[in-house]
Amino acid sequence: MSYRAPIKDMLFCMKELAGLDEIARLPGMEEAGLETAQAVLEECAKFNEGVVAPLNVDGDQHPSSWKDGVVTTTAGFKQAFRQFGEGGWQGLQHPADLGGQGLPKTIGAACVEMLNSANLSFALCPLLTDGAIEALLTAGTPEQQALYLPKMNAGVWTGTMNLTEPQAGSDLALVRTRAEPQPDGSYKLFGTKIFITYGEHDMAPNIVHLVLGRVAGAPAGVKGISLFIVPKFLVHADGSLGARNDVHCVSIEHKLGIKASPTAVLQFGDHGGAVGYLVGEENRGLEYMFIMMNSARYAVGMQGIAVAERAYQKAAAYAKDRVQSRPVDGSLPGSGPIIHHPDVRRMLMTMRAYTEGCRAMAIAAAAAYDAAHHHPDAEVRKENQAFYEFMVPLVKGYSTEMSVEVASLGVQVHGGMGFIEETGAAQYLRDARILPIYEGTTAIQANDLVGRKTARDGGRTPKAVAARIAATEAELAKHDSAAARSMGKRLSAARQAFEDVVDFIAGDSSPNAKYAGSVPYLMLAGNLVAGWQMARALMVAEDQLARGEGDEAFLQAKVATARFYAEHLLGKAPGMRDAIVEGADSVTALALEAF
Repeated sequence: MSYRAPIKDMLFCMKELAGLDEIARLPGMEEAGLETAQAVLEECAKFNEGVVAPLNVDGDQHPSSWKDGVVTTTAGFKQAFRQFGEGGWQGLQHPADLGGQGLPKTIGAACVEMLNSANLSFALCPLLTDGAIEALLTAGTPEQQALYLPKMNAGVWTGTMNLTEPQAGSDLALVRTRAEPQPDGSYKLFGTKIFITYGEHDMAPNIVHLVLGRVAGAPAGVKGISLFIVPKFLVHADGSLGARNDVHCVSIEHKLGIKASPTAVLQFGDHGGAVGYLVGEENRGLEYMFIMMNSARYAVGMQGIAVAERAYQKAAAYAKDRVQSRPVDGSLPGSGPIIHHPDVRRMLMTMRAYTEGCRAMAIAAAAAYDAAHHHPDAEVRKENQAFYEFMVPLVKGYSTEMSVEVASLGVQVHGGMGFIEETGAAQYLRDARILPIYEGTTAIQANDLVGRKTARDGGRTPKAVAARIAATEAELAKHDSAAARSMGKRLSAARQAFEDVVDFIAGDSSPNAKYAGSVPYLMLAGNLVAGWQMARALMVAEDQLARGEGDEAFLQAKVATARFYAEHLLGKAPGMRDAIVEGADSVTALALEAF
């Protein structure tokens, strides 16, 4: 079954939930209204459905390969990447004066979803390049920006982030790569980096590595880390390529999924030192790298939504086609497609509701990002920035954990054939499994949510979110329908459960108690916020149906999906609250030696 981009739902989220009309009134965003969004999404869908999606299975079956330091990507990837760059897709969200198109993240997020639905392995290359662009936009000198960003925005050169080392995974205080200052102001770098996505490949003539390292005499721990540009080929002042730098790929990993994406081990400085250029100031590298990581974390959340959408489409198509057993209600005289069976419908509705809820949440977060960067009022920018930062671990953590469940359900809908590689359902599960791990595991996202986003300011930001949800409950109460009443009941219960947990996290409970419930807290928060957006969508859909506006079938499906979300997903929140607030002691009760 081929991929079809869910343009109608994306545009609905942008217009009705993210307030695209308001974004188009922000300074610099005047051309980014609904008409532009629709044109961009339709063109993006055409490219991804026709060019990128057909390469997905080939990439899984014929992954990237390494030989003598050279990485060859799957046949067709190089040509598709050239078309990606020529279409302007890499620079979609980046400044026009540096080769981008300057469109809002609200539109860009939908395009990111399409690319990742079409081919997750392929999409990882632009994802890392986006992060590198963001870091250079924030901390690079004007000269560095002028030298690297036009080619990166054009999709001609690609970018990477180099954090992890064999002894330094999530604990970057252990980074050992050393940087030696040179008389000309450059540095020579020596060290090994692992898990480098697209660290070596044949799709672009140059790769701009952003590398964490330590200058001699730097403070110990994370306070002594600096960030460097280390291009694969040195770049002359006129932008032309010079000599090959001393950075080499010594192997690529063999992985459970995302097989076509080359995950490289890079060696810096085996032949005299890799030439690097300091980004920003010495010893502030982690601060700059976090800009890349936050960009990438949001994008990985979009990957989760993307894989879930693809898995749902495949499962729904199979369920309509696969004939097995008579329906239990006797609606057919003999055996019929399995979509007639209630439990198959339950699985498909679960997949659909999770995916639509997370998409709505992510696009609402993108709108906050746009307001935080473009609104003329400083106070409004500050409020939106706080909301967006609160949302990033939810988009990343909840959407990626959701994607594993949805992809697993996709296999289940296929039955035994889901376990057979030829149907393709298993690839989505294998590909999805990395998403809750890389760019910061779910536990790391949860630690961020507990420490920085909740406990630090006494829960002020999550309480402000809860107040907005309570306002939505008041609006729901004006809708006299079974779906609205059901949603209102569950949304209120979930919000109250969330507030109890916020009080618990922001209170004086022990660190172990707070962090024992950190991931459940993140999952409760993600569930609630996605449910909140589905509640808003339900009201819009009911209002439009009452006025006889819009696509009736689409709007009825939105109401049905929102009600399912309330009754089958949002209803889990009070139990999650109990596990966090009342179950912390049992997490650490077992003696260490008993494990």
